[in-house]
Amino acid sequence: MISIIDYNVGNLQSVEAAFARLGMETTITRDPAIIKKSNAIVLPGVGAFPIAMKNLQEFGLVELLQAEAASGKPFLGICLGMQVLFDEGTENGKTQGLGLLTGTVDPIRTDEKLPHMGWNQLKFNQPNHSLLSKITEGDEAYFVHSYQANCPSDELIATTTYGNMTIPAIVGRDNVLGCQFHPEKSGEVGHKILTAFKEIIEK
Repeated sequence: MISIIDYNVGNLQSVEAAFARLGMETTITRDPAIIKKSNAIVLPGVGAFPIAMKNLQEFGLVELLQAEAASGKPFLGICLGMQVLFDEGTENGKTQGLGLLTGTVDPIRTDEKLPHMGWNQLKFNQPNHSLLSKITEGDEAYFVHSYQANCPSDELIATTTYGNMTIPAIVGRDNVLGCQFHPEKSGEVGHKILTAFKEIIEK
């Protein structure tokens, strides 16, 4: 069973529906007992980094999610949920993140229109990574964001480009993974990525 974390940021039902299409049992929850019993954690999110962290703190989820990630449980952040995996966000000042990945989340510095919204190709940095096992380099995913992660190269699984910027698209270290795009809105490519995550869970 997958716990989809409910912390009042974003449309959780579309993520739930995407996993349902894979035949995966999910629960939208912030209940610590359910989260601890689950086989995997998905942290979606849409909106602002400071609000996301404020909500996670208010619901008593920060230390719990850190402990669950440290236990080795598969953990997937999506969009804003990916961004808060990092050490710090700089939206409206500095906000401490979950610290599960190394780096900061900063404004996309480009002359292109923001938010970065639409379909963009994925370039593989770690072509043998399990999360990429079902897709092909150059496949497109659906992005909506104005901030991007800045992280070490060993956390970069795949990137995309927007204007003059290289943007982390899939990041991760060990069991902690994140997609800047929305796999639940990325059609067959997103379905294949979530299928790969399902296989990671079932190993």
